[in-house]
Amino acid sequence: MPVYSRRTIVDAPFQTVWDFHSNVAGLEALTPGFANLEVEAVHGPDDEPEPDVLETGSEIEMAMRPLGVGPAQRWTSVITERTEDAGAALFRDEMRDGPFRQWEHTHSFYAAGDRTVVDDRVEYRLPLGGLGDLGGPFAWVGFEPMFRYRHRRTKELLER
Repeated sequence: MPVYSRRTIVDAPFQTVWDFHSNVAGLEALTPGFANLEVEAVHGPDDEPEPDVLETGSEIEMAMRPLGVGPAQRWTSVITERTEDAGAALFRDEMRDGPFRQWEHTHSFYAAGDRTVVDDRVEYRLPLGGLGDLGGPFAWVGFEPMFRYRHRRTKELLER
């Protein structure tokens, strides 16, 4: 299965970076305008609407219309894992319904003194069966601008 990854060091404390990424406002702030993201609903693991923190079992229903072209792509993401320890944390979301055959995104955070290492790792399978499998290794062409923006924006918003 193809994998895309990106790492950035943010000149901000671990807890600040972790807290920022732990709610849907962080997702909205880090999604570039060209994606035309609309978060339609967020539910906590107990079906609580709009929880403050995205815990394991939280579900996010979104629609995206990249570059404003074509119909909106619906996407439902579920937080399948969330762990936090002294100076290290991660959460994983999986696409339950959406444009990919498979999507698992692991967001990892590590304290590095007064700074924080942010790692994104996406394991995915493109649509269209065997044809999508052939194109899978080239999907970084689409992922790179999105994740480059997300990491740059994280630094802009959180660095001192």
